[in-house]
Amino acid sequence: MASVFIRSTALAILMGLSLSVAAFDASSNRAVNLNDKGVALAGYDAVSYFSGRPVLGDKDYSVSFDGGIYYFASKENMAKFKANASQFAPKFGGFCAMGVAKSKKLDSDPMAWRIVDGYLFVLQTKEVQKSWLVDVSSNLKVATSEWATIKNIAPKGL
Repeated sequence: MASVFIRSTALAILMGLSLSVAAFDASSNRAVNLNDKGVALAGYDAVSYFSGRPVLGDKDYSVSFDGGIYYFASKENMAKFKANASQFAPKFGGFCAMGVAKSKKLDSDPMAWRIVDGYLFVLQTKEVQKSWLVDVSSNLKVATSEWATIKNIAPKGL
């Protein structure tokens, strides 16, 4: 009986956490996926992905780019981003790359990601990431074409 309670409590906590992660504005027509504080990548350091290990950034090291605020773990990462922001910022504004391929602007999980051809792509979940990885080339081709059409449309309008 106690284990059922513990599992139920853990599930409720996880559901609460996943709802807080999905704090993007479905009525916003911005081309960047932001949390309720205007922060991109849920506060993760965009440059850290390129070292293979994403880490949370610090608001003391922040840069505004394309309408969003990016946090960095260090002054060095912040300087790298400033020098080449379009290289380090996630493609498709940080919306789920698979969602964009399906003409949708979906929130993304900063821990479901991949670097492809020197660019960062984030996905909705690790399960979605598995599907996306089956045919990255085709998915990116379709998503790139779709992004031009949906970029400035609110998610709820798609």
